[in-house]
Formats: sequence, C-alpha cells, structure tokens
Amino acid sequence: MAKTEELSFGYLLNDVTLLFRKHFDRRAVKFGLTRAQWRATKMLYYREGMRQNELAEALEMEPIAVGRVIDRLQAAGFVERRPDPKDRRAWRLYVTAQAHDVVDDMERIARGLRGEATRGIEYDELKQALEVIGRIKENLQALEATEPPLAGQP
Repeated sequence: MAKTEELSFGYLLNDVTLLFRKHFDRRAVKFGLTRAQWRATKMLYYREGMRQNELAEALEMEPIAVGRVIDRLQAAGFVERRPDPKDRRAWRLYVTAQAHDVVDDMERIARGLRGEATRGIEYDELKQALEVIGRIKENLQALEATEPPLAGQP
C-alpha cells in the first residue's frame, strides 16, 4: 500500500513558487518595486500603523533587512514613518496615497496571474489542495518546537 511520505512534493511546490514569482515580477516591473518592497507595502496597506519590528515578524524577515526596505519605500514616496504616540523612540509605518494606487494595480496583476495559473482547475479542487498544503505547513511549523536548531543558528 502506498504511503503519503513516498510522494515527493517539495520540488514541485518550489517550482510553482518560483514560476509564480517570475511571472508576477515580469508583470509588476513597471512599478519599480522589488518583491520584498511589494510585500512590505501590501502588508502595511492592510495593517497600517505597524512598528518596524512587527512588520519584520509578519514578513518573517530580519528587522535590519526590513529597515532597509522601509528606507527605500520611504525615499520612493510609498511609505511614511510617524512617531509612535506611546513610545518616543519608535515609529509607526503608514502607506501613502501613491502606495494605494500601486497596491490596487498589483492586486489586479496578482488576480490575473492566479486566474491564468488555475485555468482548468475548479474552485473546490483548489480549495481542497490549499487546505492540504496548509496542513503540511502546520506540520512543518510544529517541528520548529521539537527540533534543535541547525549548527550556527540561534
């Protein structure tokens, strides 16, 4: 009897991710945003007022790297830092009107690409596949609590 662990899917998931990113980047190049900048802008669009460390955690990035992304977004006019009213040392992050326009365009690109990528796939099929992938993700996240870190990592 076949077992689920005998089905190799990691490379397929990686290939799908890489292809999706490649096609998205080609369509979104006109906005001049890197993928990291786009992800940060989109996150702030939906969760304005986050602190930089909160954004780093949500994006699963190092705070220093997120700081550089925010610096570039601020210089390009997409994000602004405002003082945190509860902590003089901290800043809250907000998107600008320019970012709102770009997020709307990027969402249209993403929707179109998702439509093309899922051509011939029924809604219920995709929903079930995503539920299974979500459970795989949860299983892998649960391993974080039980496995020791790799050598050289905290």
